[in-house]
Amino acid sequence: MSYKSLDKEIVTDFLKANREDFQQKLLSEAVNVRGKISDILEKGNIDLLKNAELVAHYIVEDKEEELIAFAKIEGIAWAQHDLTLAFKLEWVHAIRRTLWYFLYQFDEQDGEDESPRKSFFDLEKRINDNVDQFLNNFFISYSDYKDEQLWSHRKLVENLSVPIIPVNSTIAVLPLIGMIDSYRVHALEEKVLMEISSMKIQTLIIDLSGTAEMEMDVLFQFERILSGINMMGCKAVLTGLRVELVRNIVDSGVEFDSLVEIKGTLQQTLKGYL
Repeated sequence: MSYKSLDKEIVTDFLKANREDFQQKLLSEAVNVRGKISDILEKGNIDLLKNAELVAHYIVEDKEEELIAFAKIEGIAWAQHDLTLAFKLEWVHAIRRTLWYFLYQFDEQDGEDESPRKSFFDLEKRINDNVDQFLNNFFISYSDYKDEQLWSHRKLVENLSVPIIPVNSTIAVLPLIGMIDSYRVHALEEKVLMEISSMKIQTLIIDLSGTAEMEMDVLFQFERILSGINMMGCKAVLTGLRVELVRNIVDSGVEFDSLVEIKGTLQQTLKGYL
């Protein structure tokens, strides 16, 4: 393959002229993906064949900035629609193999008997570097988007897991349901103290009827929350303590008596305070 045959525009025109053959070769290389082409187009509005041609043109024409930008867009699109990375990896490798196949076809058509070694390896390095650039930026973009989604969902769960419900201008209820782990109790401490301050809560009724148990370290953290509630000038009332949780509290040696008022059920407590 001579330097003359390395003309980027001529190679791109060759790929465009053999578009259908390029697509067929690509599908034959990507065994697992080819059956999912229509599903991916329908599910994520992602045209794999069209995008593969675009990637191939960016690679051949050495358009690194466009390639990186497109990889980032693709990463977010695949993450948004929960398309697997295994498919993407197979697809990009298929693009690489197909592109090299057509470069070989182009070289044969060019009529050169012998290609200068340096020219060939320069081209191979450039194409492989560009493919790797696309892959790296695609995976970084995909991962960053997923991380942002996880963080957003985690913050949403935090807010839902600490539902402070105002009963009137001074009384609020905090029903806790499910397992209280160290991460959740930390979020609980932060939100409870902020809400007491912003909502001017004077009495906070914490209902634990939906909580079966707490780990030992969580009990000590929970004691700190109750202490913080008192320091904010708010009265804490515990209701709905279940047998398993009472047993854990007794075994831990943690004493809530001086920090809270303990009542039987939420209904009885609300009736008494209202």
